[in-house]
Amino acid sequence: MGAKIFIAPSARNDLRDIVAFAALHNPDAAERLGFALIARAESLAQFPQRGRVVPEYNDPRLREVLHLSYRVIYRLNEPAQAIEVVRFWHAARGFPHIPVGK
Repeated sequence: MGAKIFIAPSARNDLRDIVAFAALHNPDAAERLGFALIARAESLAQFPQRGRVVPEYNDPRLREVLHLSYRVIYRLNEPAQAIEVVRFWHAARGFPHIPVGK
C-alpha cells in the first residue's frame, strides 16, 4: 500500500490558476495539463522519496518532481505515510513560497 496523497489549499489554488491561464490559449490542452499534474502528484504514492530535495529550502522532507516546466512540490511525512502536495509551481515564476508545515 502506498502513501496517502493530500493536496493543500495552496496547491489547489495553483492548479486552478495554471489551468485557467492555459485555457485562455487552448482549453483542451489546459485540461490535459491539469490532469497530468494531478497524475504526477498521485504517482508519488508508491515511491515518495524519488523527488529531489527542493534546493531553495534544503529540507529533506520538502521534495519535488517535475512535469514539463512545472514543479510539483510536496512535503513528505514518513511516519504517517503521507504526502502533502503544497505547490504546483511553474519554474519561470522564481522562488516558490511554501506554506509552513507540520
